[in-house]
Amino acid sequence: MKIKLSRKTRFYLSSLRRHDFKSSISVFFVALPLCLGISLASNVPMYSGLIAGVLGGLLVTLFSQSELSVSGPAAGLATISAAAIANLGSIQNFGIAVSFAGIFQLILGMLKLGGFTHFIPSAVIKGMLAAIGILLMAKQIPLLIGYDQPDFWSHQLINIITFDHGFSHIQNLYHTSSIGVIIVVILSILMMRGWNKYFSRRSIFPAPFVIVVFGIVISF
Repeated sequence: MKIKLSRKTRFYLSSLRRHDFKSSISVFFVALPLCLGISLASNVPMYSGLIAGVLGGLLVTLFSQSELSVSGPAAGLATISAAAIANLGSIQNFGIAVSFAGIFQLILGMLKLGGFTHFIPSAVIKGMLAAIGILLMAKQIPLLIGYDQPDFWSHQLINIITFDHGFSHIQNLYHTSSIGVIIVVILSILMMRGWNKYFSRRSIFPAPFVIVVFGIVISF
């Protein structure tokens, strides 16, 4: 028996296959370690990050009218959460405080008072997001060459640029780097360019997911 679908249903199914499903895989692989990392940074049990991610990704989505928003734990609130738990004495008290904050937020939404956020200059938000992006990229650059020391920017690179025992630091950088990591990085970049150019439209898997799997296989 052949089921006849309406034109609108076929459009949504096509959009799900071409866009939504691929995006969900990328969001999942970003959100899962992010939720675990934020819970660890907040000094709470790891499952707390998973619960917050599930509630933000699934429950909030059902009630939110924004089709493009992604809700969940925020890295910028990790220090606030850790300090609040320390001041309140336990994670149970912190959970009660968060519940009251959520109720207060719902009341503000029902009263249509969310417009007060327009008083916050957009430059503040853009500056914060840009700073987060710069930090994320800066943290990845040492890993691109396999450098596994925590002082790449503050010690190693600065000493090379300022010629403070530059040759010895270049030699140290050479010994602490990994040619294998560099090869994996180069092959992954080539693979990403090739995948986006030849296979992205015909595959249900997004390029970042494919590159992660490809990098793991090549590293072995």
